[in-house]
Amino acid sequence: MAPIHASKLSSTLSWFLLFTSVTTWLGAAEAQPSPNVQKRITQAIKAVTPNTRDIDYTKFVNVYIGTDNFGDVCPGASVPFGMVKFSTDLTGYAPAGYVTDNTQKIRGLSPLHDSGTGSSLGTYGNFEIMPSLCPGGFNSCNTTLTRRERFRKNNTDDASPGYFAQTLDNNILMEATSTRRAGLERFTFPKGSKPYFVLDLASDLPASFAGGTLDIDPQKGRITMGGQWGSSFGPGRFNYQAFACYDILDGGKQTLDEYGIWSGSTSAAIDAKLLGQTHLNLTRNLIGDQYQSGALWSYSGKSTNINIRVGVSFVSAAQACQNAEEEVGDASFEDIVTRSKALWNERLSKIEIDIPNTPNNVTEMLYSSLYRASLTPNNATGESQAEFANTEHFYFDSLYCSWDTFRTFYPLMSLHSPVEFAQIVDSYVDGWRKLGWMPECRANNLPGWTQGGSSADNIVGHFAINYHNEAAELGIDLNDLYSAMLADGELNPPEWDIMGRQANSYNQYGYIPYNVLETSGAGRQTREGSRTLEYAFEDFAIRQVAQLLNKTDDVVKYTNKSFSYRNVWDPSVTSDGFKGFSQKRFPNGSFAFTDPIDCSPIDKNGDTRECSLQGDNVVGFYESSAWEYSWYAPHDTAHLIQLMGGNDTFLKRLDHFFDKGYYLAGNEPSFQTPIGYHYANQPSRSIDRVREVVFENFDITPAGLPGNDDQAAMASLLSFHLLGLYPVPSTSQFLVLSPFTPKFTIHNSFLNVSTTVTAKNFNSRSVQKTIPKGVPAYVKSVTINGKKADSSCHFDFYDTFRVGGDIVIELVPDAESVNSCDGSVPESLSTGGWASSR
Repeated sequence: MAPIHASKLSSTLSWFLLFTSVTTWLGAAEAQPSPNVQKRITQAIKAVTPNTRDIDYTKFVNVYIGTDNFGDVCPGASVPFGMVKFSTDLTGYAPAGYVTDNTQKIRGLSPLHDSGTGSSLGTYGNFEIMPSLCPGGFNSCNTTLTRRERFRKNNTDDASPGYFAQTLDNNILMEATSTRRAGLERFTFPKGSKPYFVLDLASDLPASFAGGTLDIDPQKGRITMGGQWGSSFGPGRFNYQAFACYDILDGGKQTLDEYGIWSGSTSAAIDAKLLGQTHLNLTRNLIGDQYQSGALWSYSGKSTNINIRVGVSFVSAAQACQNAEEEVGDASFEDIVTRSKALWNERLSKIEIDIPNTPNNVTEMLYSSLYRASLTPNNATGESQAEFANTEHFYFDSLYCSWDTFRTFYPLMSLHSPVEFAQIVDSYVDGWRKLGWMPECRANNLPGWTQGGSSADNIVGHFAINYHNEAAELGIDLNDLYSAMLADGELNPPEWDIMGRQANSYNQYGYIPYNVLETSGAGRQTREGSRTLEYAFEDFAIRQVAQLLNKTDDVVKYTNKSFSYRNVWDPSVTSDGFKGFSQKRFPNGSFAFTDPIDCSPIDKNGDTRECSLQGDNVVGFYESSAWEYSWYAPHDTAHLIQLMGGNDTFLKRLDHFFDKGYYLAGNEPSFQTPIGYHYANQPSRSIDRVREVVFENFDITPAGLPGNDDQAAMASLLSFHLLGLYPVPSTSQFLVLSPFTPKFTIHNSFLNVSTTVTAKNFNSRSVQKTIPKGVPAYVKSVTINGKKADSSCHFDFYDTFRVGGDIVIELVPDAESVNSCDGSVPESLSTGGWASSR
């Protein structure tokens, strides 16, 4: 769900200028987060020497990258793939709850959030708790959203993997740490004050409450609550259930004083309380007002340090309490922080780089990206509901959207984490078992909107191609996996807006026709050009698995279907002197013209033109222009080059695409485009272009992403760029670039192999937007375990990271002298690529 237009950083940025921007950021009087966050990270990186052992990788992570510039990153306390992410919810545009914008107010701390998703109303934010000072006693407390919200103290926000803290402007410190489904909240009040708390049953970020209950047990010191809410990115008529359990006595160390319930309405200026009442039972408000109701209590005694244990469940309040008891128990706050950091170190240490000889900002960007690439999807196994209740398979939520993540997120996971990858694949395939099609954009445990079709095909296909030998051991039935893919490719769902494809029309015409009478299903008939291009690549994924399973008839069928991208190529359309662009097409075969500039970053009507999922998006492409999507044939770029007029024209057009400003770094269809020069046998130009992309669009500040992180799609893209690699989804092929670090090792504990990549002749001066003359950065050769590779442009997973060992990428300063692949260019289907499975 990338933004249509994303602001870019100054083109003058280079690796050393990033630190100038950070210095400016640290000195800003109104900045968030605390300057100590960056100082701490910089000191930790500098402290690492070649002899350092037992490195704490969490110290290199800046959880605030992407919390500004609409990055929608959640910096809250979480464990890898945790269902729980404790963060504050702020006013204004804050889909992940937290934003750096210090003009916004805090409305509460809540345990459920997503990270890097672009729902404008936000995701989750259920069960907000707000500490308060109520000098006039119980009835004087501000409980409703607008009355309880407060500013934070400037320059005090602090967080790291497994820990989150903010200080309100009334000097109340809020801290949180988490397990998978539970956690601890800790509050420090000013000395001499009486602690009060407002707990909100109804309010979530999208204001979607559809009824629920709350109960206070004063003797046990436990508040249980639950209800139904609506999806943040799907049909409004669907509701999910969620529950929470708040243990408020800290095992008997804290004494409850006043307690009761409250209810209010901002619009009607109502803020009513009932002291001593312990039960709320609310239904959906049909007239449209927003319910605001919950619990209110205080503590007696002199203690100003309050600890609250929180459990969350999607099954029941009782299970929420059980989750807290099992995962937290009587552990201290520090205990849970330590456990969480240990889990994060296990994840982050899967990729080890040569820290002392790597530019500091590269170390910070890489480990911050790897961190975000394990925040989601949310492992809700054991917490499934509706059709998935009591499933015996893994269950992951927040799969939104597969269109965002298949390109880089899952290929990155395939390098080092096949166990977790298999668990998520199991969840996708189980979607087919329960619903008939794999999920595309599951959000809040509900079907979300499809964007490119059935992108799950590319995700499960990538797993099968790379781990079919271990599939059974990893719990994956390849026959079921393939059946799920075929369902996507062959069966028209009742509503293709939420799963599957507009399969009947596509299979009849070979493209998604514009202005067609559809009789076998419902869905929004837009994005005809981009959906055809995506469907074709999804067909390529099916073809790959068919070949793997020796389904010879299907190989022929889906090879032909994967060429369907050609069916929306209109050779007559001209833009900026270049001829031939993807266009939407009528059922009779004629094309419906769309100016290729429409919905591009330089579209002069961009402020008024609809380009996303809106019904009046008439451009034919999703969050993109024909200029951008016309490059999209990752499996058959060789033929695309011919459609564009051959290598020379292709290269000129590629340069023009970037130089004119059509490229959008924050948009997934453009992910592979900077490496397109490889396919025209000019890899040095890909290296120059990737350097430019990184330093124009990414840095280590809160605004350091080119818009929405898209469930770490941006994080995983940046990780690959920094490592000098790029994956071709649904294959085992990696394109070779120039690493931003002299050495890195990828550990795959399941395969029990480690692979070290060395950039021979690496020079840190090459790590900037424009590589200086005379500085080695261009690939002369690639050596794999002592043997020169057949090409300097690509290699295969089966020859490298699957078997382990050493890869040496030799770098030289003369770009032109090595501006060829010294062998084959990357594979394309029409020129004999992927002729057999590995």
